[in-house]
Amino acid sequence: MPRTAVNRHRTLWSIVLMVAATVFSLGGPVTPALAVPGPGDEGGSKNLREALEAASKGHIEAKAKLESSQKQQAALATELQKIELRLVDLTAGVGVVAAQSYRMGRLTPTSMLLNSASPDAFLERAAMLEMMAQRDDRQLKALTAAREQAARAKAAIDNEVTEQAKQLAIIAKRKQDAERALAAVGGGSSGGYVNANSPAAKPAPRNSDGSWPKESCTVNDPTTSGCISPRTLHAMNQAKAAGFTWYVSCYRSGGGGEHPKGKACDFASAKGGFKNSNATGAERTYGNNLAAYYVKNANRLGVLYVIWYRQIWMPGTGWRAYNGGGSPASDHTNHVHLSML
Repeated sequence: MPRTAVNRHRTLWSIVLMVAATVFSLGGPVTPALAVPGPGDEGGSKNLREALEAASKGHIEAKAKLESSQKQQAALATELQKIELRLVDLTAGVGVVAAQSYRMGRLTPTSMLLNSASPDAFLERAAMLEMMAQRDDRQLKALTAAREQAARAKAAIDNEVTEQAKQLAIIAKRKQDAERALAAVGGGSSGGYVNANSPAAKPAPRNSDGSWPKESCTVNDPTTSGCISPRTLHAMNQAKAAGFTWYVSCYRSGGGGEHPKGKACDFASAKGGFKNSNATGAERTYGNNLAAYYVKNANRLGVLYVIWYRQIWMPGTGWRAYNGGGSPASDHTNHVHLSML
């Protein structure tokens, strides 16, 4: 063998030995980095994603308004009950005065004062007359005010019932919108992923009326160099606290949907990252349980929708079939996709 070839052979062999030493010093073979799904990898058109987002967001907002209206109606009903009890007492008091006048004849100021036997009695009766007038006036005013208050409470209850009917109609329409959009990617009812033993998440902060605060991409994303919304960070941390600690990636600069807004995360079904193959065995179980966890806690966390293994869950439709395009990324068979409000 020529000297040049021998030297080249020795150099290559040295490199092989160095790589082998590195591999075994790490305790096993080196696995290549697994690619995060890109903007065009997750399936579904831009129009589909926008339709799903609008339908789900509209449903959640209408449901929050419905629940707020129902609470207000209950409070008004309690208030009305108290007013009606007070009306009974006030009506009875006014009735006593009326009955007394009926039995004894109407007592006028003139007749009361003329029947006085002395100047002292005259003054005493004059003072009594003033007290009776004030008492009767207060009772009548209180009765009138209570009746007006009851009428306002009844009108407010009627308004809340009208508002609830309006929000129920919106909820029904949003469901139709979602079903229409999903028809292009399957859309039929599916078994979905449910786990009665899924732990409960700590609720994310809401407004005083029960609605969700408006949020944007304002906090650092611990999974990338980008940013996410506070509610998205809370949802991810709650899943980690529940034991879902495998690879996750959230912010993505390109494409549509919620990733560029910092309101979506992809949870790999494989512990080390995203495989270009369908999840099976323990990896499939991990994805099933994670999807079920977010569905169970959707109302606590502000979940917009969840996609996993050719199925999508939305609050207005439940689990539906979802065929994204045939690849593990587009069909979401190698990761659970979470979109947040």
